[in-house]
Amino acid sequence: MPKWTRQSLWGQHLIGLDTSVLARYIVQDDAKQAKAAGKVIDELTSENPGYVSLLVLCELTWVLGHAYGYDKETIIAVIHQILLTAELVVQSPEIAWAVLRDYRSSPAGFSDCVIAHHAKAAGCLETLTFDIDAAKHPFFRKI
Repeated sequence: MPKWTRQSLWGQHLIGLDTSVLARYIVQDDAKQAKAAGKVIDELTSENPGYVSLLVLCELTWVLGHAYGYDKETIIAVIHQILLTAELVVQSPEIAWAVLRDYRSSPAGFSDCVIAHHAKAAGCLETLTFDIDAAKHPFFRKI
């Protein structure tokens, strides 16, 4: 077991992964960092998985879309694969799947969908916004 792991609340040894690690692994635009990211990810197992927070997924969708020009369908495919990967534990997977479904069919951004689903999970009836695209999501209301 790598020395940087720690027992989690779920009994697994999780290794937190930052957006930059996932981005380098996916995009392969910096040979040295891509190799290092690949080594870390290749060493992950279902017993010692990587942990991906919803914030990391939000950042990743932004980086892939804005910095690397990935289209929405490609970003959806990337997030879908992350959610399916046994060697990765995604924070609040039920919310992550719901967010991905909404993002696929909504003009709202991925992070807007995360905000909406977290607010709904907290018991909010709606989330107020000035964002025109987010306001088209059923959990938002434009003010």
